[in-house]
Amino acid sequence: MRIFCTGASGYIGGSIALALVAAGHDVSGLVRSDENAARVRSLGIAPVHGTLDDVDVLRAAAARADAIVHAANADHEPSARVMLAAIEGTGRAYIHTSGSSVVGTQSAGQRVDAFFDEDTPMIPSAGRAARVALNDDILSFKAKGIRAIVICPSLIYGISRGPTEHSMQVPWLIRLAKKAGVAKHYGPGENIWSNVHIDDLVDLYLLALASAPSGAFYFAENGENSMKQVCEGINRKLGIASGTLSMSFEEASREWGEGVAQNTMGSNSRVRAVRARRELGWRPNRPSLIEEIENGCYAACLAAR
Repeated sequence: MRIFCTGASGYIGGSIALALVAAGHDVSGLVRSDENAARVRSLGIAPVHGTLDDVDVLRAAAARADAIVHAANADHEPSARVMLAAIEGTGRAYIHTSGSSVVGTQSAGQRVDAFFDEDTPMIPSAGRAARVALNDDILSFKAKGIRAIVICPSLIYGISRGPTEHSMQVPWLIRLAKKAGVAKHYGPGENIWSNVHIDDLVDLYLLALASAPSGAFYFAENGENSMKQVCEGINRKLGIASGTLSMSFEEASREWGEGVAQNTMGSNSRVRAVRARRELGWRPNRPSLIEEIENGCYAACLAAR
């Protein structure tokens, strides 16, 4: 198949694109710079120069493709609409990448016990209402002759096989721990996020491309941890004997920005990937997040000054 991927030089999109190449597909990927074009070309991905705001570039690339994987920006509605319009009525697959903060609960680091699967009604926070609306709109293209699919990963960890090695959250915590001399979390750090290994997530995309029905929405997870547990794992790996430290909202906002502090580092996002396991036979089996921290997955981050 000819597959067009956005985010081809990034952590998620690059991993998916590389796996598609390995599976024998003809893959093209959106890139913004000559440097990234060279990087993806070296991996067997044909670069398409442009940004998510380049309507003509997206329209042409989407029209040439047998399937589209949008992995560059969960919230960029115009790019999604352009690509969907380009394949309307064709029956081709469009896979959109969302994120499980759509069911996140802002709690300043406190634990919340509610969890969600694909059949649980969503009541998104104000900061994620637009994303939920976009997901619903994308899935409505089932009625317009598109095999529209949304994959909603939880916190992603592990080494990417693509051009960008690491995701964001765990490296952020590692860099802060190295700077402060101890791992720190927002509030008590009892807030819990489901998580998924990047390789397991890539497996899900390939399964969805092969057989997911139109209108399908899938969470992606294989375990969960509190932010404090993640910080404790970082402390152990860094050889720090003292306990973790709590940060105020002001401190967390200075470090990561208010939106990230509220919607990611201090929130709960607990999901269960029931539908992917039942419907696609997805069987995630890679090491857990804590195992990856303690076994050296983040060695480059831990060694960086």
